[in-house]
Amino acid sequence: MSLWYIIVFCVVALAIAYVAYNYTRIKKMSEGTAEMVEMAGIIRSGANTFMKTEYRTILIVVVSLALVFSCFIEKTSGITFLMGALMSSCVCVLGMRSATFANVRTANKARESKSIGETVKVALCGGSISGLSVQAFGLLGLVLVLVIFGNVQHDAEGGGLIASLGGVNPTIMRISTYSLGCSLVAMFNRVAGGNYTKAADISADILAKVRNDLPEDDSRVPNVIADFIGDNVNDIAGNCSDLLESFVATVAAALMIAVILFKQYTGSVDKEALEAAFNAMTTYPIVLACIGLFSCIGGLFYASVKKMGNDPSKELNLATWISAGLTLVLGFFGAMIIFKNENLPASILKDTFGWVLGWVSPWVCALLGIASGVAIGSITEYYTSTDFPLCKKLRKKEPTTKLAEITPEGEAFVITKGDAIGSRSVLLPVLMIGVALLVSGKLAGIYGVSLAALGMLSFVGATVSIDAFGPIADNAGGLAESCHLPHEVRAITDKLDAVGNTTAAVGKGFAIGSAAFATVSLIVSYVGNFDHNMILNIASFVVVAGAIIGGALVEYFSAMLTDNTIEAAKQMADEGDKQLTPEVLAGKKTPDYNRMIELAAKQALKNMLIPSILAMIIPVIGGFLFGVQFVGGLLIGATIVAIPRAIFMGNSGGAFDNAKKYIESGSLPGHGKGSPAHKAAVTGDTVGDTRKDVVGVALDIFIKMMSTVANTLVSLIRNFTLFP
Repeated sequence: MSLWYIIVFCVVALAIAYVAYNYTRIKKMSEGTAEMVEMAGIIRSGANTFMKTEYRTILIVVVSLALVFSCFIEKTSGITFLMGALMSSCVCVLGMRSATFANVRTANKARESKSIGETVKVALCGGSISGLSVQAFGLLGLVLVLVIFGNVQHDAEGGGLIASLGGVNPTIMRISTYSLGCSLVAMFNRVAGGNYTKAADISADILAKVRNDLPEDDSRVPNVIADFIGDNVNDIAGNCSDLLESFVATVAAALMIAVILFKQYTGSVDKEALEAAFNAMTTYPIVLACIGLFSCIGGLFYASVKKMGNDPSKELNLATWISAGLTLVLGFFGAMIIFKNENLPASILKDTFGWVLGWVSPWVCALLGIASGVAIGSITEYYTSTDFPLCKKLRKKEPTTKLAEITPEGEAFVITKGDAIGSRSVLLPVLMIGVALLVSGKLAGIYGVSLAALGMLSFVGATVSIDAFGPIADNAGGLAESCHLPHEVRAITDKLDAVGNTTAAVGKGFAIGSAAFATVSLIVSYVGNFDHNMILNIASFVVVAGAIIGGALVEYFSAMLTDNTIEAAKQMADEGDKQLTPEVLAGKKTPDYNRMIELAAKQALKNMLIPSILAMIIPVIGGFLFGVQFVGGLLIGATIVAIPRAIFMGNSGGAFDNAKKYIESGSLPGHGKGSPAHKAAVTGDTVGDTRKDVVGVALDIFIKMMSTVANTLVSLIRNFTLFP
């Protein structure tokens, strides 16, 4: 085992120890009043029940696919596929359990301290368990794959237990199936969790705010408890598996591209120098990911001990900046140690690989990824926040504030304005992604692109921690309302919830941006795994046909998720109406929460399988029918359509949500809760809920999963195509 791997294991152990410390600290805190304890127990029990039921289905699918991989692709790939699914599942369960402990304790801290700063620390402590687990477990599983089954090898061949396809590189197959295991669990969690939470959320909003003029999160509405549970199974568990999958996919892409480059230059370069370059290129992505994890521990620890004021956004952003800054500085020294050594001639990096800045090129590419991620986060915050610092300084109104101000004109104005905000918000993030792709590709070729993708997610532990802060604060606010806590408690949790909506939108921006980089890297890897001299001809009718179909499939996938969620929401709203009897409305009888929880779970699990499997079978069917060029076009078309679509969905949904909260906070004089303007904003929020928490978050997994499947099955496509 190399020294670098020992260092990685030590940092992972440190992260897991910090997670365990925070988990223990959260559990020791008081849950508050008897009513709060009871309500938190219902949420925790419902979330656990849903996850257990969901994982029974996931287990069957994962084990079946693992057997197929080991028997027909590569004999150990089934094991690595299971490892990926296991790591993703562990993070989901751990993140969800910690959130269901942290939500009620956050509400109680607000009740006891009446301090925003103290309350923020509790929510962030719960979120850090999710964030650090994502990066620690994702990295741990990948390094275990390399240690147990052998380091990255460029010249190995292998086959399955039953069939041998020939030309299969076991290392690439193990890495890609590990990533695919993470992807599959992420897709199931996002689709099922999104359907569960948004069906419950939409139906609860319609029943409480529109039909019955009840307060938000009123415990008389049975759908409210299902909504609380949904925040945990989607915004926590689903988000954890989503970002873990993104993180693993970027590292995997960098490793696979290193193998492709070695094959490309074998025979034309000194063997020892090429071997040294290969070792460096496969080591640096692992080291950069490790550096990022260490930096996240530092940033989050600083935030946990620093005295916080009344501006949560500033404190949370500071944790992200510290994590990104440390990653940048330490990543530079890592690149210098790994790429600048006597066994690796500088000429091979500049002259052979075309790295314009020599050994510094990979670090600069990572820097571009980090800068792009931070920039996309800031752009997302501008379009979804009602308290953007620069706007305050310039005395300009944020787009979301303008959206809130147009609500008195009615629903049509709200929807139209929100759509315009979402569409306008697409250009700058896509421009950032495009420029970073171009510059990183010019500096270090396809390897540079993969490093830019990894740079964006190198401090994912911090971004997920701050993202998870949002649903924990949201749940805390719901508990404050449903448990009849004093108004000042709800004022604190509402402030945190609004900040949480923005941090969640920023997290989605990171996920979408990294998906663009990772998918490009995976497409290049796919083509190189088929034939390192092959180039996709975008003018070819086969590639164009694949691209058109790929783009259309993204729209179909989006429509399927939206339809499933709205149908489930309608059923839950109808059931809620039946339960809102005069006795329940008078507070003399408790609604049947379990019935509503069971209905939400049933609908979510029923609608989970087909959309999740769709991303796996599309490249398989396309490859077997029309070959590698068609699948390449399919991946390109899906990526080009999905990225702006996902940004539009996430930002328009975030703007709708925060516009509603702007009105509910009393910031729009004369138009408070229950007013026509508020109801118009609720309609917008209902539209935005499905966009940002169901469709938008699933699109980035959709394109990465298709690309990962294509990489995994490239040997099958090469040998079994009906119409090549």
